[in-house]
Amino acid sequence: MTRTPSIVDRIGAAPGRIPFSVEFSPPRDADAEARLWRAVREFEQMQPAFVSMTYGAGGSTRDRTVRVTGQIAEETTLLPVAHLTAVEHSVDELRAMCGAYADRGISNILVLRGDPPGDPLGEWVKHPDGVEYAEELVRLVRDMGDFHVGVASFPEGHYRAPDLDHDTRYLVAKLRAGAEYSITQMFFDVEDYLRLRDRVAKLDPEQGAKPIIPEIMPITSLRSARRSLELSGSRLPVELDERLRRAAGDGPEENRAAVREVGIDVATRLAERLISEGAPCLHFITLNFARATREVLTNLGLAQGAVAAG
Repeated sequence: MTRTPSIVDRIGAAPGRIPFSVEFSPPRDADAEARLWRAVREFEQMQPAFVSMTYGAGGSTRDRTVRVTGQIAEETTLLPVAHLTAVEHSVDELRAMCGAYADRGISNILVLRGDPPGDPLGEWVKHPDGVEYAEELVRLVRDMGDFHVGVASFPEGHYRAPDLDHDTRYLVAKLRAGAEYSITQMFFDVEDYLRLRDRVAKLDPEQGAKPIIPEIMPITSLRSARRSLELSGSRLPVELDERLRRAAGDGPEENRAAVREVGIDVATRLAERLISEGAPCLHFITLNFARATREVLTNLGLAQGAVAAG
């Protein structure tokens, strides 16, 4: 019997109101950790369905990830999802990570193959005693015991996939291996999300019935957004890129306020369309700040319990 609810159960428990969730990153120092906890406490008042904690490349933030995710599980009312990647980890190390999460009462894990450290777009190299594909990691975690497992999905196709059909087959294989849902990589064209959903349902209706949770990043800096997109292999639609470039201006420093205004508007409209298309949940990249996501949720009428602190 599981100690915590599954993500699928949690997002299905909000009839009449689309649930939302947020993504945090493990802090790298004490100041960053204090900022994270300010965001955690503010989001706690807004009652997200769950929160996820990312995982540094090659396990570079492994100990802090486990500790902070465990603290969220033990010291807040939030339901945490721990990320787990295969990068530079042996099977024994991966099992030890699952055990460490279980010891902190965490039974929801988001499984990703992960990106090579140093150059996320570089060549993928399997650990000699590790796993090659996320599908194998799903099975490993499921075999470890009472875990609920999610995986990543890619509306534009994974940048390593030769085509969208190939990418869809890999996603379906991960779902068939025991994943209960997927969270997409960030995107800015809802049609990409809808086509992904249709492709999965066509290839395997049973797996297509599993939730595909769209990820949204409210843009507050064009420079940071372009860097994130570059690392992920995603893209900005041409019209949006031009709109953000005009907002940023031609000066040595971008006009952050103008970029932010566009970013909040775009994220709000993206979310509104996703809600109308029946998305099961909205998952926000927060960069460990609450303000931008809170503004989008307020625009959507979903920011219950929000306070004005930033």
